Amino acid sequence: MGLLGDELAFARALTDRENESVMALGHRKRFAADAHLLTEGDRSTHIMIILQGWVTVSVATDRGATRLILGLRGAGELLGEMAALDSHPRSATVRALGPIEAQVISGDAFRRFLALHPRVSGLVIRQLTFRLRSADQERSALASLTVLQRLASRLTELSRAEPSGPYAPGPVAPPAAAGTSPAGTVVHLAQDELAATVGATREAVAKALRLLRGQQIVRTGNRRVEILDPALLALLADGHQE
Repeated sequence: MGLLGDELAFARALTDRENESVMALGHRKRFAADAHLLTEGDRSTHIMIILQGWVTVSVATDRGATRLILGLRGAGELLGEMAALDSHPRSATVRALGPIEAQVISGDAFRRFLALHPRVSGLVIRQLTFRLRSADQERSALASLTVLQRLASRLTELSRAEPSGPYAPGPVAPPAAAGTSPAGTVVHLAQDELAATVGATREAVAKALRLLRGQQIVRTGNRRVEILDPALLALLADGHQE
């Protein structure tokens, strides 16, 4: 399972000249926490590049108001490229987890730029392919893993994520290696948001968190889950039962 993945963020894969040219196509915009940057079903075609902050990417499910979170995107990530390329309605909703800054570029300008810059066009295709593979892995996990396993895997993944500070062009450090998250790491998501990241009900996630608390693997509070025993949590994510 993976909301974050290992792929280098789109803007960080650009050369300095490419980055300058892409950013010059649009304008910077700020969004408040919980704001919808993009909305599923909308006919807009602009794209965005996150400059600072985190967003969730989610889709509606068959359970009415319930949403499934497909991914978390941070600084340097490209958003909305599918609608810009095929002019179909937005396939997902993008919501700010906190205050966000993003570069907003019209779909027409972005398409013209890609036509003139095949290397950058290749980066967009690579990103689309990577996200499609990730979505396939998520569907497989939903079918084969228990809620406890999915939650343990998600908490392990999120605890390793670096804070998404301001975007700056150039190389960045690789993501943390498996098993390096220290005890005391905190994941800042509410139970209903965690449920949406693992495709489960809030009640099922609450039950799984009670089990983890009972084994002193995590400690929970308001919109926070503190990882007390990352090694054991990772074992549970891999399917080892106590």
